[in-house]
Amino acid sequence: MAWKTHILVVANVTADSDELLSAMRQRSDRGPTSFTLIVPPRDHGDRSRERGQARLDRALARARESGIEIDGALGDCDPVVAISEAFDPRSYDEIFVSTLPVGTSRWLQIDLPHRVGRLTGVPVSHIVGHEERPRPRSVARPAPERRGVLTPLTPLTWGGTRRRSRTG
Repeated sequence: MAWKTHILVVANVTADSDELLSAMRQRSDRGPTSFTLIVPPRDHGDRSRERGQARLDRALARARESGIEIDGALGDCDPVVAISEAFDPRSYDEIFVSTLPVGTSRWLQIDLPHRVGRLTGVPVSHIVGHEERPRPRSVARPAPERRGVLTPLTPLTWGGTRRRSRTG
């Protein structure tokens, strides 16, 4: 029986990113691997949890379509707490932390990948992903009216209606 590597993946905004999917595919190509994706919502609110669940569902569907063995769950809104609740050293061999790029990632501001490494003692891979944004809708602008330079003056002289008085 071949050894299977178990990897805990933590991601929020980048959970369904191409970069994370590519990293999981590359890791799976090295040998039998299973993943568990934890998505910490941004806060405790219902809308945040709904968005987190939708992102988790999209990410799991994309990974499974690619042939990746994966399951997942929503975690605590604090990523450190989410990881400490999900991590069991007997169950996971590695951890993937997927964040937005430097400058936009709140998780990098708290140095999450290094904190997770110190907390768990297992190898941590940091994957930088990008949030997929919807393409803006383009709306056709109406064609501009053709007007001459003197158009505003038209009512003053020759463009207005003139009344002639008839004297008889």
